[in-house]
Amino acid sequence: MYISNLKLWNFRKFGGNDFDLEKPHLNLNFNKGLNVLIGENDSGKSAILDAIKLVLKTHSYEWIKVQHEDFYNDSERLRIEILFKDLKDEEAAHFIEWLSEETYETEDGILINKPYLKINYDISRKIIDEYIAPTDITGGSGNIGNPLTAEAREYLKTTYLKPLRDAKSELIPKRNSRLAQILQSHETFINDEEHLLLSHFIKFNLDVENYFNGKDSEGNTIEDQNGLKLKEKLNKLVSSFNFDNMETKFSVGSNSLKSILETLGLNIVNETNPGLGTLNRLFMATELLHLNKNDWSGLRLGLIEELEAHLHPQAQMRVIESLQNEKEIQLILTTHSPNICSKIKLENLILCDSGKVFSLAPGCTKLNKKDYIFLEKFLDVTKSNLFFSKGVIFVEGWAEEILLPSLAAAMKKQRIINKTLTEAGISIVNIGNIGFTHYSKIFLRKNKNELINTPVAIITDSDVKRYKKIKDKDTDNYIKISDDEYKEKTKEKIAELSKILNDQNVKSFIAPEWTLEYSLFNSTSFKKEFCNTLKEVHPKIDINKAEKELAKKLIKSSLKKTEIAYILAQKLDEETITIEKDDVSIKYLTEAIRYVIND
Repeated sequence: MYISNLKLWNFRKFGGNDFDLEKPHLNLNFNKGLNVLIGENDSGKSAILDAIKLVLKTHSYEWIKVQHEDFYNDSERLRIEILFKDLKDEEAAHFIEWLSEETYETEDGILINKPYLKINYDISRKIIDEYIAPTDITGGSGNIGNPLTAEAREYLKTTYLKPLRDAKSELIPKRNSRLAQILQSHETFINDEEHLLLSHFIKFNLDVENYFNGKDSEGNTIEDQNGLKLKEKLNKLVSSFNFDNMETKFSVGSNSLKSILETLGLNIVNETNPGLGTLNRLFMATELLHLNKNDWSGLRLGLIEELEAHLHPQAQMRVIESLQNEKEIQLILTTHSPNICSKIKLENLILCDSGKVFSLAPGCTKLNKKDYIFLEKFLDVTKSNLFFSKGVIFVEGWAEEILLPSLAAAMKKQRIINKTLTEAGISIVNIGNIGFTHYSKIFLRKNKNELINTPVAIITDSDVKRYKKIKDKDTDNYIKISDDEYKEKTKEKIAELSKILNDQNVKSFIAPEWTLEYSLFNSTSFKKEFCNTLKEVHPKIDINKAEKELAKKLIKSSLKKTEIAYILAQKLDEETITIEKDDVSIKYLTEAIRYVIND
């Protein structure tokens, strides 16, 4: 069994002014295996995990109850609804009186019935009295249902790993340690009265008691009598406290399997003082051992917040690869790590944005099968930053990636905009001339009623050449095409690209000139410094024929674009370039910046 769907009404940031059971404020489908919640801070990731564990509770017996802070604003009612599907017979047996059935048609046209379980947690409060009414968790196909028994709820408990978890504390010997809880519930220790480990411990306990009596296991006097002397001194002290005829007894603990397991710690061989990262991985492996136990016929669900806690990037990638291979358990994780996102299949990601959630599974986005395959190869660590931003700018090369942050900073200094790209939380993603639509369709939804709010800008060249190369005998000649021809071709190309790229929250910003560099050359803001930089980077050109020299370099693909962009970015940082508001040649750049920072 697994969680197929979660619905929330007025829980934390998922709420509204109305309460309609037909219109939940969150309606989220989960995959059977791995699900990874991503997005910027305060986007609702933790709220989703908290809602699940609030209803299901956890195997580690944490104290969890509804607080006033769980209600959306001043609402007086919240509701959490969880749907479980794919129940095996032995799992369904625990929930007979709460099960419902739905009919499926097989590929052969045969109708079959499959059970499902829906449980609800519907809570009311009185704000004036600061009173939250006690409420049962109910199950059934209707909106109310019947209360679940304590036994049934035991089979719905989840494993939860909190953020910044103290793995060291959970793996050392102590009363009710998480390690002891996991081991005690494992099939290895089910027969707790006749377990071999118990007999070993009883013998060890007797040996300890004998030592403090000055004897060996056979009752013979031993050479070391220090233990007996210590005990005799303690007996005298105890007697002086009015404990007449009472004798002390040293022991390791009670002769029960539970107390034995609480004396166990877990570590790595030859690691005398392992770091937090090692212990965290060891702790997660232990929890997976618990979820994979053979004799369990309940829910196998792991909730992990901030999977990357205490793990360096390479370790993060190893861990997530391992978790993706888990077939028998469902995992719902949160992460802020681009390293982890770069290793996860796109269909396993769930994007949280401004109190809304968007599954990136096939059928939810406008990505097709080839796009998913493509992105699995090319969505690397750097590009995965797009999942954690408030806005995204896609560019096709290093020049734009280098220049744009400095341009935005200069615009802020000159009071054209109010924020830099960093302050606005914007990611610049360099796709390297591979194809914008592969990436932009991540943000495009099949269902137009659930649009993503994240602004996505695509900055690209029109790529209509201002010059053409003509061979004149043995000399290469470069001729400027007419203004009318150039303008007409550019207009057609911009219209063509706009039709392909513009959709929903994705908007294209296309250079009005041939390329970025040609636009900068024609820019009233950049022209002087661009020409100086062009001469600096390419000292052999005739600067008096700068436009033609630039065109030749562009046609031959010999222009050092990255180096030019770097120098111009420095000049922007040094405030030697003034951005003119009516500069039409770079308006596509400034408008793209305005769009993503919502200025």
